[in-house]
Amino acid sequence: MRKFNVNVNGKNYAVEVEEVGGVATAPVVPVAAAPVQAAAPAPAAAPQGAGKPVNAPMPGLVKKLCFDNGAIVKEGDTIVILEAMKMDTPVVASVSGVITYSTTAGSNVDTGAVLCTIA
Repeated sequence: MRKFNVNVNGKNYAVEVEEVGGVATAPVVPVAAAPVQAAAPAPAAAPQGAGKPVNAPMPGLVKKLCFDNGAIVKEGDTIVILEAMKMDTPVVASVSGVITYSTTAGSNVDTGAVLCTIA
């Protein structure tokens, strides 16, 4: 058995893995390990424009930006399509104004990441 510390989405797990088959290797010599510490969460990207930020409601892939930068949007307009677990989720404008995107189509975002601002 080999022991590893694995970080998945900001959570640390201590796991044991058994190697089955494969090439024989020299035995692993235990080394004193430092305690596992959770990684600090990455700060959300700063909004690119003045105005009300629109945050990602969940982690996912930015599938589509529905407007061009500088376009005028109305409250309730779908402004971004996020894909998570093979499902598309529309993100709507909470206010009317001029949109400035902080992300691009094809980007992966975390929960709370600033997608755009509306001024």
